[in-house]
Amino acid sequence: MLLAKADKYLLNMLIQVIISIFVIFALSRVVIRYTKKDIKQAEFVSWLVFWVLAIVAVWVPDFLTHLANLVGIGRGADLVLYVSVVIVFYFIFRIILRLEKIERNITKLTRQKAISEAVKKEVEE
Repeated sequence: MLLAKADKYLLNMLIQVIISIFVIFALSRVVIRYTKKDIKQAEFVSWLVFWVLAIVAVWVPDFLTHLANLVGIGRGADLVLYVSVVIVFYFIFRIILRLEKIERNITKLTRQKAISEAVKKEVEE
């Protein structure tokens, strides 16, 4: 029984270390993209907060349960699920808005090109 507890502890610690390495890698990518001006400051801060919360959740799992209880949710895992669903829907909304903008721009450019070609043909004749 004692060996099983030690094995679980070591496995848990290994998972925490692996996730921490990934989070550090992800944070480094965010910092690099920010320094290259690939992302805006608001995006940088959002990602920074996300990854810091991820590392806190990995090393202090009771934190999520406590936070979930504060907002009336029973478990930390449920809180993560609910927040994730909201974020996914928000990103879907943003992607749809971008696609609509791209479609409008393509339509506008196509019209401009068609008009300019029609004018060229008319001038040539």
